[in-house]
Amino acid sequence: MSKLNSFISKTALAMLLVASLIVVDHNRSAQAAEEPELINLPGSFSGSFGLFSDYKFRGISQSDESLALQGSLDWSHGIGFYLGAWASNVDFSDSAQSEVDLYFGVAREYWGITFDIGGVYYIYPGALDSIEYDYFEYKFGMSYEFPLIAMGATIYYTPKNTTNSGNATYLSYDAEIPLVSRLALTGHIGHQAITDESTFGKPDFIDWSIGATYAMHGFDLSVTYIDTDLTNIECSAGCDGDVVFGISRSF
Repeated sequence: MSKLNSFISKTALAMLLVASLIVVDHNRSAQAAEEPELINLPGSFSGSFGLFSDYKFRGISQSDESLALQGSLDWSHGIGFYLGAWASNVDFSDSAQSEVDLYFGVAREYWGITFDIGGVYYIYPGALDSIEYDYFEYKFGMSYEFPLIAMGATIYYTPKNTTNSGNATYLSYDAEIPLVSRLALTGHIGHQAITDESTFGKPDFIDWSIGATYAMHGFDLSVTYIDTDLTNIECSAGCDGDVVFGISRSF
């Protein structure tokens, strides 16, 4: 079974990476072509892939503090609609070996403020149905770009959290400060509230991070310190502060 789950995880990631490369090749061919295309799909496609020293979700390691390969494929329209898929390997010491997130929404700007309304469906292929890892979250966010800093706040809500731990709410506050060409500082603080803490296995908690990103030769390099306020008793593993390194590329 572990070999099958590993195969499913690698296949999902490979499909996203291949799809991203196909989109890039398609976009380049379209730009180079002198004749108009017979089929002109609305909107635009983009993709990404990256390698990270750990996959931390809301401050908690999802890959057992090991390397994570991640990829995405997105579609967006000029009027604000978007949808996409994102995947990563995970390690929960049980049947879950991969995570696939499907998301959609609409982002529009009014009075200089970008409003983002949508949803995210978290899927764990191959995981035991009895654990009930899969769940759906609603999302509402606002962001604004000041002259020296970009700031945003997002609220996520689910009526049925992962592992059937009741409704849950997550508040996220994020900021980015451009420093010099291709270099930027990032900051984040979030609060996770869970109704059924005993089923979830952890109490309400705060996570935070501070990091830097640098664009070089088409790649994005990142280094981020990520931590939570959970104690070793409240979270036995994966919640301690750690530095996560990453390299990724978008198309």
